[in-house]
Amino acid sequence: MSARRQGWGPLAAGALPLAFLGVLFLYPVARLLLLSVEDGSLRAFERAAADALYLGVLLETLKLSLIVAAICLVLAYPAAYFLATASRGWAALGFACLLLPFWSSILVRTYAWTIVLGRNGVVNRLLLETGLIAEPLALLNNEAGVVVGMVHVLLPYMVFPIYAVMLRIDRDLAAAASGLGASPWRVFTRIYFPLTLPGAFAGSVLVFVIALGFFVTPAILGGGRVVTIGLLIEDQVRRFLDWPFAAALAALLLAAAFLIQGTFQRVLRGETRWH
Repeated sequence: MSARRQGWGPLAAGALPLAFLGVLFLYPVARLLLLSVEDGSLRAFERAAADALYLGVLLETLKLSLIVAAICLVLAYPAAYFLATASRGWAALGFACLLLPFWSSILVRTYAWTIVLGRNGVVNRLLLETGLIAEPLALLNNEAGVVVGMVHVLLPYMVFPIYAVMLRIDRDLAAAASGLGASPWRVFTRIYFPLTLPGAFAGSVLVFVIALGFFVTPAILGGGRVVTIGLLIEDQVRRFLDWPFAAALAALLLAAAFLIQGTFQRVLRGETRWH
């Protein structure tokens, strides 16, 4: 009887979170998939696959998300290493700087970048006054501005998974390798970096998936010139009221995200085994 109660304990504890996920995640996804085949046909998917415009926008969205994830990984790895190895005071200061953007709305942060990156913004004025450029640079209404804004928003989501993995690494491993004659570079490439790959993978997938559905930042910093799949879906719903086609585009985006995630996972497993 006690064993049966112990078996029901974890299930009862997880019932509320599972119900929460089911109502707020599984049910909307199921409704989305059903809406894309509302009339019992795959015409919405055929339309999306036949038109090069929609496939091009999907590929551009995937490329933009990969660029953002790659830049976040390059910037987040040394930041996470600093937080994991610094003293408590410096680590607290680093966390404060990292979490400070969360105190303001993403809309406010995005509009702030329009002031920083505008033709008369802080960046262009600084470059003009120092004589590095002769005329203002076009930093808004293009892909560069969108990438800057998305990296600023998503960088903490990359730092935290890597930092969590780095905290669990036994520092005696590096000390033992150094005592056996390994150089610092060899210790990093053969011991430390492979152990942090799970965190880098988790952060990359998290940033990539969030970036796929970004709407506010591309809409404001892209100025209508950078079209992502999120903007395209919103346009189909708001302007054309074509819910089945918008649902089909969202389903294709979801499938692409799962495919990319599976590919990343296979690459990570192979890389970990090689190391």
